Amino acid sequence: MAKKIRHRIVAAIKGFRLTRSVFSYPYILFLLLFVVTPLVLILVNAFIVEDKLSLGNFIDLVTDGASLPTLFTSLMVGIITTIICLLVGYPVAYILSKRSSGKIIVLLFILPMWVNFLIRTLATRAIFEALKIDLGIGTVIFGMVYNFLPFMILPLHTTLSNIDKSFSEAAQDLGADPPTVFLKTVLPLSLPGIISGITMVFIPTVSTFAISQLLGGTYLFGDSIYNKFNNGMYGVGSVMSLIMLLFVIVSNMFIGKANKGEVARNLW
Repeated sequence: MAKKIRHRIVAAIKGFRLTRSVFSYPYILFLLLFVVTPLVLILVNAFIVEDKLSLGNFIDLVTDGASLPTLFTSLMVGIITTIICLLVGYPVAYILSKRSSGKIIVLLFILPMWVNFLIRTLATRAIFEALKIDLGIGTVIFGMVYNFLPFMILPLHTTLSNIDKSFSEAAQDLGADPPTVFLKTVLPLSLPGIISGITMVFIPTVSTFAISQLLGGTYLFGDSIYNKFNNGMYGVGSVMSLIMLLFVIVSNMFIGKANKGEVARNLW
């Protein structure tokens, strides 16, 4: 018996070939352990109440009188933050895409991301306290914009830099003035970057909890999820996590269409 097992092991070793797919095995194992397994547990806990399949967790979420208003507040904060990041980030990315030194300046915008966001947020809070600015919803939004603005600038700059200049030149040759060239050529072609930036800002903003607590004590949806799990309410917390997952899936669908250029082509 031992000889047969040994022969099988030797045969398996001899038949093993180091191919490209082999290098993906550790990553697949990592995904199974730390991504797929937690998602399955969240899905199971969302539909289990007292060891029985039930929709009670969904009912508790709707009837507790706090979670849905918190979700609405989080959505409003996320929308406002995303709009501000877009209004600030698009002109910056557009100007930098026209300059030869734009990539270096973009790197300067990205450098703060190398520092832990909690450290950046604590530093921002210290500045507010030094200036004697009262912490509240305004400081929370400022902290959100400060932390997530690079996520808007980077995809916008990449998309704007890759737009073929011949489109703008052709529009000018046909008699279009600069505003028309921008609205009819540059803006539609930059939609993939806009959608990517909106997704990269909106989703983290809605689900965050540390920034809101440190810069104003505002209670957002991410704070609610954290408190549910921290208090042992795994069922309701799992339902709320599924809601966040739904936002991610829908956003990724839009990104997939944008990357294929379908949105830009439809505008033409």
